[in-house]
Amino acid sequence: MKSIILLSGGLDSLVSLGLGIEKYNIKLALTFDYGQKSAAQEIQAAKSICKHYKIKHKVIKLNWLKNITHTSLVSNDKIPVGKTLEDPNESAKLVWVPNRNGLFLNIAASFADAEDYDYILIGANKEEGQTFPDNTQEFIDSLNVEFKFSTRKNPQVIAPLINCEKNDIVKLALENNIPLEYVRSCYQNSEKNCGLCESCMRLKKALIANDNEYYLNKLF
Repeated sequence: MKSIILLSGGLDSLVSLGLGIEKYNIKLALTFDYGQKSAAQEIQAAKSICKHYKIKHKVIKLNWLKNITHTSLVSNDKIPVGKTLEDPNESAKLVWVPNRNGLFLNIAASFADAEDYDYILIGANKEEGQTFPDNTQEFIDSLNVEFKFSTRKNPQVIAPLINCEKNDIVKLALENNIPLEYVRSCYQNSEKNCGLCESCMRLKKALIANDNEYYLNKLF
C-alpha cells in the first residue's frame, strides 16, 4: 500500500500528512501552481514539509486555470482582509477557484492509476466544508464513485480531518508534534502569513483557542 497527498503547505494538508504518513504510507506530495498570488510561498512551504517527512514532492503548473479564475486569489484585485467568517456564501465567492479540488483530485487519480497508488489524501475539514462544498464528505464520496469508472486502480480519497474544526486540527498537530513552523496558510504574496485574510484568520483563531503564543508569534 502507498499513497499520494495534496499538499498546499497550509495547516490542513500538513496535519493530514503528519497524521497519515505511516498509516497510509504516503510517498508522494503534489503541489499545484495555478497562478495564485502565494504560489511561491506555498511551494517553498510544501518543499520544506516534504524534506522533513522524507517524501517525494512534485509541483504541477496549471497556467490555464488562472485565465478562467476571476477571484482575488489570482487577479490584480486586492485580497480581502479583515473579513468575518460569518457569511459562507460571500466568503466562498471572494476566493473561489473553478473546480479546484475536483481538478486536483482527478490529477492525483491519474498519478495513482499510472503509478499504483492506493489512496489520495486531502486536507478537507468540517470547518471549511461549511463554506466550500468541495471540502465535504459528500464531495469525497462522489469522487470515489467516479474513480471506479475513470481509473483501473480505483484509488480511494481519504480526508483524515473531515470531522474536525480548525481548533481540533491545531490541537492534533500539537499533540502529535507536527511541525507547524512550516505552515503557509496565507493568500497574500508576503514573507510571513498576513494574519488578516480569511485563511490566516482561521489559523489565528485556532492557535488562540489552543493558547499557543509560540506559533502565533512565529507564523504572524
